[in-house]
Amino acid sequence: MAPEEQKYYEDYISMFMQDGWLQFEKDVEENLESYSIEAIKDEGDLRFIQGQLSILNSMKNFRNGIENAYDNLQEQDSEADYVQAI
Repeated sequence: MAPEEQKYYEDYISMFMQDGWLQFEKDVEENLESYSIEAIKDEGDLRFIQGQLSILNSMKNFRNGIENAYDNLQEQDSEADYVQAI
């Protein structure tokens, strides 16, 4: 992994450990839970809520996406090191 790429992921991982990020994740989860089918008034409202839920789910899954990408890159680096050692 290139040093810039390593720093990119390490900066995110460091941010994920901060109190502010943990609060953000909690707030996103609470917002997701606040939507209910009963609150949908019409088709326009449904489309708006679908958009909101899509954005909130993207934010909720951001951390996992970054961590999974970083793990995959580390695994690829380990495999490449192993192949070079053979």
